[in-house]
Amino acid sequence: MAAENSYIEISGTVLAVIYHNDENGYTVLRLKDQDGGKLTVTGYMPLPSPGELLAVKGNWSRHLVHGEQFKAEYAQLSMPKGAEAIYGYLASGAIRGIGPATAALIVSRFGEESLNIIEYHPEKLTEIKGIGYRKAGEMSESLRRQTGLRRLLEFLAGNELRPQYAMRLYRFYGNAAMDVLRENPYVLSMDHIGASFSEADTLALNLGFEADSPERIAAAIIFELAHNSDNGHCFIPRGKLVDATARLIYVESREVREGLDMLVDEGEVICEHIAGVEGCYLKRLHAAEVYTARRITEMADAHFKIGPEVDSFIAQIESEQGISFAPQQRRILQNAARRQIMVITGGPGTGKTTSIRAILSLYDRMGLTALLTAPTGRAAKRMSELTGREASTIHRLLEAGFSGDGNEVIFRRDESEPLECDAVILDECSMVDIELISALLLALPADCRLVLVGDADQLPSVGPGNVFLDIIRSGIVETVRLTEIFRQQKESSIVKNAHMINRGEYPDLSQTSGDFFFIRRRDGGRAVDTIVELCSKRLPENMGIDPMDIQVLSPTRRYDTGTYNLNLRLQEALNPPHKTKNEKKIGEITFREGDRVMQIKNNYDIMWKKADNTAAGTGIYNGDVGQIISIEPEEGIIIVDFDGRLATYTADMLPELEHAWAMTVHKSQGSEYRAVILSALKGAPMLLSRAVLYTAVTRARELLIIVGDDEIVVQMIDNHRQTRRYSGLRARLAAIGG
Repeated sequence: MAAENSYIEISGTVLAVIYHNDENGYTVLRLKDQDGGKLTVTGYMPLPSPGELLAVKGNWSRHLVHGEQFKAEYAQLSMPKGAEAIYGYLASGAIRGIGPATAALIVSRFGEESLNIIEYHPEKLTEIKGIGYRKAGEMSESLRRQTGLRRLLEFLAGNELRPQYAMRLYRFYGNAAMDVLRENPYVLSMDHIGASFSEADTLALNLGFEADSPERIAAAIIFELAHNSDNGHCFIPRGKLVDATARLIYVESREVREGLDMLVDEGEVICEHIAGVEGCYLKRLHAAEVYTARRITEMADAHFKIGPEVDSFIAQIESEQGISFAPQQRRILQNAARRQIMVITGGPGTGKTTSIRAILSLYDRMGLTALLTAPTGRAAKRMSELTGREASTIHRLLEAGFSGDGNEVIFRRDESEPLECDAVILDECSMVDIELISALLLALPADCRLVLVGDADQLPSVGPGNVFLDIIRSGIVETVRLTEIFRQQKESSIVKNAHMINRGEYPDLSQTSGDFFFIRRRDGGRAVDTIVELCSKRLPENMGIDPMDIQVLSPTRRYDTGTYNLNLRLQEALNPPHKTKNEKKIGEITFREGDRVMQIKNNYDIMWKKADNTAAGTGIYNGDVGQIISIEPEEGIIIVDFDGRLATYTADMLPELEHAWAMTVHKSQGSEYRAVILSALKGAPMLLSRAVLYTAVTRARELLIIVGDDEIVVQMIDNHRQTRRYSGLRARLAAIGG
């Protein structure tokens, strides 16, 4: 995005509104500037109307179809001045109950005072024939709503804050939004408004809040806890939290401790001794961890009585599938029948999917209804393909959505309306964070079985917690670790090398046949050129692999071989500009019809429908990958196909999308691709780890190619240090279970 000091400023009068989205304020309008010129302006301008005065900051852009337009990054609307402009505004229908004829009567009677009369003295409108007290009141209320939002917009624009925050503030706080904002500007940084702590902090300081004000210190503490939850931590030790907050806002530690005590007294932060430290939690994370520990412990203590028919069922399954179960697999089936909760873990090729199929067959014979679920859409789709049964994401299973005020995520399925099933099998459990597992447990019927399946050696969840490992290491849940590689998988170099990497051994990078290859490129530029050539020419032409079946992975977003640059180069090679392809630019990123894209945050309100119109729903989730099938640049509308679900994105939602020709290894978790190309060069030491390499290798189904420096590969295998996550689940499970 352009630097603010490079923005052009333009002001004028709104002539006509071409397009306006009431939900997010995105607008396309015609403006008459001060020199009499007419131009098209696009941007976020809640409730604009003809006749209003508009000042915008932004830059010129060229639309493929509609030509030159002015893209406003900041906008400030003002009420019209002068009888002629006021008439144009009222005649446009901006005020409910006022059309051209009524507008003419009002302006003829009150002139330049018309807007003031409507807003503050609506009873005077009854002097005009045809306007009664009720109608006058409705006109006044309509104008007050608009002026309230407009003044909020003007206030934010005057402080160089984005206008879309005004719509969110007004939607949540109504006419009290301005008072709320002045009283505590840090509401801007709350999740439902979406501004950064830095933006809220700058506004607060500009409004005269002291650097050590209680509001500022409280907001900074909450920010630190939320920021660290994004890094995987459920809590932060009290001393570390105090020190980090003091450094963030340059105040004394004593003042932070006092602010923390205040938040604890108010119940916004929970502090308790856990895992050997004094841990400080956000209230929601503490509740999720405590409930998860209690429910899992209760389930671990529960057993079902089973009869000799279970052994008979297992024998029938062996006969039906033409196999003889190994002792570990037989133990899995016995546990699935007898225990309310169990864990199955193991690396690639060790039979996790075979175990899931066998459990499903057993539950069928026992007359139990089982549901299949996984954390991501891709993982659920893969689960469906491998089992032949329908699987859904956890969010969709629990019917996720936003609360009525838009402030928090809620799940319709919970203890008051539980899932209708006897068992749930959860795959890719290493990806599940503490809030998601808590929500799932809350929705299980009291006697429902739960089977947790995953690879404990893969990377942990992106969200807070270390749920899968904590459950396994606590020792209170029956766990079966599969170690034997199936005969049909032993010939796969991908599987063999994945297990070698996991054991800390070095694979043979010189092999020239099979499904695992290494191409040495120690220069970043040459490595990128090779990756682009592999995707665009060598694999499609020599091996018949479609570029859409190839996934490029990198440990990092940065550097030449990080995902940002790789996506630019791959888009240029695989989906170049063409006069038949519409585009939409946001900041320095250009989205183009045909692009592969990924949703990077959970959005429970995105509308989607099946391509064949057989179903519709809401919700696209973090990690979902799709393809842009159409763009309407003027309105900023993009349609993305997520495996047959067509989702509509407006311009303000585009920051939730990024290109997915290349993605980080972390983002690839839970997915499997026909071919994977891994970039292995420069990166932060914490990203160049054995777990990252192991996770990347296990994403490939038929072909894996590593492009990079063999010394980096060795470095990753040697780096088995695991970054500590502050989680209390293991300690709670051990304490309750013990």
